[in-house]
Amino acid sequence: MSARKQNVSLEVIASLCKRRGFIFQGSEIYGGINGFWDYGPLGCELKRNIRDSWWKAMVLSRDDVVGLDAAIIMHPRTWEASGHLSGFVDPMVDCRSCKKRFKADQLCEEQGKKLIPEYESDGKTIKSYMLPEGIKCPACGSTALTEPRAFNLMFKTFVGPVEDESAVAYLRPETAQGIFCQYPNILAISRLSIPFGIAQIGKAFRNEINPRNYTFRSREFEQMELEFFIKPGTDKEWHDYWIKARMEWYTSIGLPSESLNKHVYSKDELAHYASACVDILYEFPFGLQELEGIAARGDFDLRMHQTYSGKSMEYFDPQTKEKY
Repeated sequence: MSARKQNVSLEVIASLCKRRGFIFQGSEIYGGINGFWDYGPLGCELKRNIRDSWWKAMVLSRDDVVGLDAAIIMHPRTWEASGHLSGFVDPMVDCRSCKKRFKADQLCEEQGKKLIPEYESDGKTIKSYMLPEGIKCPACGSTALTEPRAFNLMFKTFVGPVEDESAVAYLRPETAQGIFCQYPNILAISRLSIPFGIAQIGKAFRNEINPRNYTFRSREFEQMELEFFIKPGTDKEWHDYWIKARMEWYTSIGLPSESLNKHVYSKDELAHYASACVDILYEFPFGLQELEGIAARGDFDLRMHQTYSGKSMEYFDPQTKEKY
């Protein structure tokens, strides 16, 4: 006989986590800072257990995956190549009445509507967005909202003693690019041949417009990342394999299968470089949300880094004598 599922509010969970020493508000004695959380005695042990379980499943128990611990701050050209400098943006709006700020697409979605894109002359590239009629501020109910404007989510900093454009750097918004940049080094020093993967666990930072839902939408968080490199033409086979493997891992650590789901991207939803993408979803107290994404990205990332760095990212297949 299975236990009946109980709906527990996020407030109750947050209160329990604080009392038991799992999670505290960051800098709480100074009033806290939105989007940042500290993990207490039990919280850091829980995190370590999850990390260890993931690392064992993805690296230690396999002979086709190796680990990496890349730097948080990378050469700024990295983010040009990856598209983050120009494309890692969210549209935001401000309420002219109560002065609160919101993520525009989220605001529309919550009110059953969608942002209206405006395209460049090529008819494909989105240059800006407009709000549909009738969108209201969820805080005060006003319809006096600014037009959406782009907001880059990367945290900007400076390297060295002089704060000018030549010293600009960014806290990484994802862990994947460190893997792509070190791909040729790992290929050179290891005895791995395709297919193989590179995994890492580390901090990432996103200057979210409106952090919410407790730790789910934070400005500093930890990612567990695997990039798996395959022979062209085997995308579907490996994509299906990893979807199955990842779903099995979540149930193995205790997540009930009935609370897990998948979102299969339609062609219209896919990034221009992806041939397929599936999100693994979990039923949180605030609804069904993404736990992880599994994307067939093709050679886009390696190709872009090859173009921007001038360094070869090609793999020579000793069996077929091909380069790809």
